[in-house]
Amino acid sequence: MNTIEQAAKRLAELKRAGYDVPVPDVPGTAAAQPAPAAAAVPPAAPVAPAVVAPVPAPASAPAPVSAATLPTVRSAQVEMLPTAGRRSREVRLDLERLEREGYLVPSQARSQLAEQMRIIKRPLLANARGESAQQISRANLIQVVSAMPGEGKTFFAVNLAMSIAMEVDLSVLLVDADVLRPSVLARCGVEPSRGLMDVLKTPSLDLADVMLRTNVPKLTLLPAGTANSQSTELLASTAMERLLDELASRFPDRIIVFDAPPLIPTTESRVLASRVGQVVMVVEAGKTTHAQVTQAYAAVEQCPVVLSVLNRASGNSGEAYGYYYAS
Repeated sequence: MNTIEQAAKRLAELKRAGYDVPVPDVPGTAAAQPAPAAAAVPPAAPVAPAVVAPVPAPASAPAPVSAATLPTVRSAQVEMLPTAGRRSREVRLDLERLEREGYLVPSQARSQLAEQMRIIKRPLLANARGESAQQISRANLIQVVSAMPGEGKTFFAVNLAMSIAMEVDLSVLLVDADVLRPSVLARCGVEPSRGLMDVLKTPSLDLADVMLRTNVPKLTLLPAGTANSQSTELLASTAMERLLDELASRFPDRIIVFDAPPLIPTTESRVLASRVGQVVMVVEAGKTTHAQVTQAYAAVEQCPVVLSVLNRASGNSGEAYGYYYAS
């Protein structure tokens, strides 16, 4: 018992014995304080602030995020979201229209056209998987060309992409690289939009911003984009080289099919052919001359693999593709 408590006890005893002893105001003792004064103070008033007041964290605990640090955290999140959250826009291909116009669609998996495309794509896919004796750089980049316009290269490119999309363990990106006269989107019933030329022209533009997912599983489109008078230079640029590297290595289970301009009247296809792993030359039966075919082959001689397809070749069962290799 401390001194104050002893004094308070002694005063209480004297008071009970009848002595009129004045009680001094001693802080901290209940006996020293008159009852009315104690009752006048609401008990909850001093307690409430003590309950809700923040308690300082120990030195070892992580410091709470202050208002001064919040702008830095938010800025980092905003900067990361566009890359992490980018998702290509989805479009719907007019499959009924494509089927009416003779194109391969998923519902025709056992058609004659589907079988022809299976025969043609098999060596291309074997090369892309590295199953051939020759090791081919960027073998999953396949360029579809023709010597002259109107030989059916876009028709073939769309069919090839559709056929590859039916593979179990592969996906396909169909690039409209005919930047002078793009037609892939129009044939598929899709409105034109930004694409290849815009990515090459604007470094801040990401592929995911312009690629188009479709209602055909595992088939994605890359439009030609905004027309540019320097299309040849852009296709020959360092930006294009980096883009092709990204396409070739980023998704090992993806085949990239380029529908490129005709070889003889343009220069764009020649530039692209020197950078891809495989070329498919579409030749229209009975139309393309021997001299034109020879000139076209000379333009793609830097490409290690050239697969030739004879379009509109007449056979016992009607129109068909024929194919052969050329070196």
